Amino acid sequence: MPERKPPSDVFPKSGGYKKLVSFKVAELLYDVTVRFCDKFIDPASRTHDQMVQAARSGTRNIAEGSTFSATSKKIEMNLTNVAKSSLVELKEDYVSFLRQRKLPLWAMTEPLRQQLIDRRCSTADEVAAWCKAVHAHEPSWTYPEIAANAGHVLCMVAISLLERQLNSQGETFKKDGGFGERLYRVRKEARS
Repeated sequence: MPERKPPSDVFPKSGGYKKLVSFKVAELLYDVTVRFCDKFIDPASRTHDQMVQAARSGTRNIAEGSTFSATSKKIEMNLTNVAKSSLVELKEDYVSFLRQRKLPLWAMTEPLRQQLIDRRCSTADEVAAWCKAVHAHEPSWTYPEIAANAGHVLCMVAISLLERQLNSQGETFKKDGGFGERLYRVRKEARS
């Protein structure tokens, strides 16, 4: 096996998106949304495609932004914001699903919201099991109502994490500058 070279001073570490909590939640949301749409939305409808694509865009833009971070903080922040915007769109699709079927959107004070967050599900199967347990405890709530509200909660969590991530990226940019400034510093240090 060839010896790995030490990382260059020019390029900071990048691409560690799989460790980001925002990516993990967005990826879970993507899996949950695919399952939700396959079960409750007509597969031939534009809404089915839009919801799945919005969820996919959330994860893929986090990954792409993380990879770009080595050479462009501006593109990294832009793609993180695109991920957030896609998940805001998805959140509104879950709200519309509930409204159009005259199902309630759970209030922000609904304890089940925090219960789902505290559960820290890592797979769509775990979210589905939680939804089934809620339905068994509250049979008057329909499964579509519970599943759509669960999707909405996961959207809110992912959006909040991405907002924090954007703030952190902005602070890092203020402190360290962009790639061009880094190149200048590295070149200047090499000449000294």
